[in-house]
Amino acid sequence: MHVLYFHQHFSTPEGSAGTRSYEMAQALLRNGHSVTMVCGSYSQGNTGLTSPFSKGRRRGQVDGVDIIEFKLNYGNDMGFAQRAKVFAKFAMGSIGIALREPADVVFATTTPLTAGIPGIFARWLGRKPFVFEVRDLWPELPKAMGVITNPVVLWLMSVLEWASYRSANRLIGLSPGIVEGIAARGVDKSRIAMVPNGCDLDLFANQADAWRPEGVSDDQLLAIFTGTHGNANGLDAVLNAAKVLRDRGRDDIRIALVGQGREKPELQKRARAENLHNVLFLDPVPKMRLAGLMAGADIGLQILRNVPAFYFGTSPNKFFDYISAGLPVLNNYPGWLAEMISDKDCGIAVPPDDQHAFADALIEAADNREALKLKATNALHLAQTKFSRKDLSDIWVEWVTSAGRR
Repeated sequence: MHVLYFHQHFSTPEGSAGTRSYEMAQALLRNGHSVTMVCGSYSQGNTGLTSPFSKGRRRGQVDGVDIIEFKLNYGNDMGFAQRAKVFAKFAMGSIGIALREPADVVFATTTPLTAGIPGIFARWLGRKPFVFEVRDLWPELPKAMGVITNPVVLWLMSVLEWASYRSANRLIGLSPGIVEGIAARGVDKSRIAMVPNGCDLDLFANQADAWRPEGVSDDQLLAIFTGTHGNANGLDAVLNAAKVLRDRGRDDIRIALVGQGREKPELQKRARAENLHNVLFLDPVPKMRLAGLMAGADIGLQILRNVPAFYFGTSPNKFFDYISAGLPVLNNYPGWLAEMISDKDCGIAVPPDDQHAFADALIEAADNREALKLKATNALHLAQTKFSRKDLSDIWVEWVTSAGRR
């Protein structure tokens, strides 16, 4: 069976972006299927293609996957208008591919929400089965964050969301809240499967060459955040906690923020102004090198703004990467992940917007290394028993490909 797969931000492990789509494509190949991946050029990604673009696109084989890449550069530092323009261009260019390319199943994954557009056309004009994967609830999240306030734009996004859900033969949600959100739009739950982000145990659980950022000694606790430095992440919470640690004289704790994003320059400016020498800013690193950083770290930071829509409506890559590497997780917002961390004793969950509780949690981790090691063991056990990417990808493959069996 041939799957035509749309993911604008696709990356191989050579990039520093999430690799869910790469892993799912590999799972399709392992199960005897073939796949064509349609994507754009993501600043933190790496498609593996090196040939020159011709008429705005290029095509080639990478690790058995047929890849069509549009020359549409996208970065996390872009403003809303810039992002919208790139999203629209990708969606419009993808329509023709969705209609012309042979496919037994058309699959599209967010973000952005416009990813569903080629699937809608493939279903109704191309008569091809369509499976839609929802990674975040739109427009609920941007509306809750105040990123989009224009009522016309919100209405158009709501219409597109409804059309994507109703057009799809099957849907996939990455968290319990996402599944509930899809069902709340009138979709029968029998058409929805939950397949959360998974743990790349082959990459992170193997003994990578551990390393630490320059200036971090082996006896200091190293907490790391890996991901976008954007509005949604609320990384000022980290700096607030770092200030508390500085004021308490806890020079034995270092925090490394790894990644890129629109908020990073302001975060760096604030850290300099407040002499937060306990916070380090690192550029994004490829997944292979990231595995070594995680092997050298002591705890992973799962940070988001205090927005109720996040509590059950997200499935962050970084959480699953952390536990894959056997890193306990410090989480600063309520919801399904906080509940799991507490239930499985694989980290520390603190209340949102509480810089003292955040700092207390890091101090507890630094002062109780044996307890932290137990949490690390529990984190890896959770990754191996509940969130193995291989096991989840097999479930995903069966759900997607069965949509094409008529």
